Amino acid sequence: MVVYAGQGENKRTMALLWRAHGAVQDAEKVNPGPKQGLSVDEIVDAAIGLADTEGMNAVSMRTVGKVLGRSGMALYTYVPSKGELVDLMHDRALGELPTQYDVSRGWRPAVVAWANDLWAFFLRHPWVLQVSSARPVLGPNEFASMDTLVRLFDGVELPALLLRRIVGTLASFVRGSVQTIAESRQAPGATGISDEDWWYARSAALQAVVPDFAERYSALIRLETEGATPPDDDCTPYMERESTEQFKAGLEVLLDGIDASITKAAASAGDCAGAT
Repeated sequence: MVVYAGQGENKRTMALLWRAHGAVQDAEKVNPGPKQGLSVDEIVDAAIGLADTEGMNAVSMRTVGKVLGRSGMALYTYVPSKGELVDLMHDRALGELPTQYDVSRGWRPAVVAWANDLWAFFLRHPWVLQVSSARPVLGPNEFASMDTLVRLFDGVELPALLLRRIVGTLASFVRGSVQTIAESRQAPGATGISDEDWWYARSAALQAVVPDFAERYSALIRLETEGATPPDDDCTPYMERESTEQFKAGLEVLLDGIDASITKAAASAGDCAGAT
């Protein structure tokens, strides 16, 4: 399920996200009701906890109210609708991410640390992956998380437009890489069948209907044979181990590419200086 940000009323959402003066009072004017001794943060935290344990589908004003021992109607005094609530959840969760990294050893180790923190964050809050990045929330913590990544490249000679695209690529890479693990963890509960049983049954069915699979797809078979993942003593599921290793390898390739771009930008700047 994909959830799009910005489904609430724009001015109220922005006021609540940025805690503009009078935001709660404005909500009360739109949704008058008895004061229940709650706060916006309490409501958002309860919704995040519900999404962490039961998934985004479980989140509604009624279910969040139940967690807080209140009626769903009581919540509307503070958060006008689920549209605003989703935006508030997303931005508040992002507030967990660090905003300072040690760049004394250069940008590369700092970016690796940032990527690992973001990876772990998505696994703690897999529902965040359901909030589409096509329409950003535009909240303070969302901006802070991207500003943090940009600042890791302070002092690095890269054109602003290229750096902007590098930052976007890094964020998309981490998000896309971790999604497979998040979904594989959720699959048994959603389908009622374990990954191991699913692969066993599906592979057997494939072999039965495509007996010449190895001949048809010889390049894939060679890659799987020569690049097979060594056995691991821990109990981590295969898909999770493989996705983690892909993330590590892919990140190194991306960072090598950024390194090459920095070298190329420096050489280009030197050529231009020489021409003058």
